Formats: sequence, structure tokens, C-alpha cells
Amino acid sequence: MWTDEIVEEIHQIREEYAKSFNYDLDAIFADLRKKEAESGREVVNLSQKPSLTKRWSGRTRDIGDNTTDTSCGLT
Repeated sequence: MWTDEIVEEIHQIREEYAKSFNYDLDAIFADLRKKEAESGREVVNLSQKPSLTKRWSGRTRDIGDNTTDTSCGLT
């Protein structure tokens, strides 16, 4: 069976990294967050999706208010 040397190397590095934290996901996550903060790169948060109103009209509207949205021209 053919094996890719690069993929094998990545698997080895990943295994060593996880082993260095005793396979503790919380510790691995904390280390990755620390590296992220130290990198100085902009971090984009994709967990919040913009509302449909904002995507289409460019404006936001509070769903709870009693005003009528007339941005689409329909009644």
C-alpha cells in the first residue's frame, strides 16, 4: 500500500503534540488559544451569523420593537 510521507509526518507531529499534553483536550485548546493570541493575526469569529435583515438591507432591526419595517416596500 502506498503511503504519503508528508501526511505521515503530519500525523507524527500531531501525535507528539497531543502526547506532550497527555492527550488533554482542554490543555491542547488552551495552548492553541495562547498561540493564536501571540501570533498578532486578526482572528475572525464565524460563530455568529448575520440576520437576514442585515444581509439584505444593510440595516439591523430589533425583532422585539413594534415598528414596521418598510425597507422592502411591501405591506
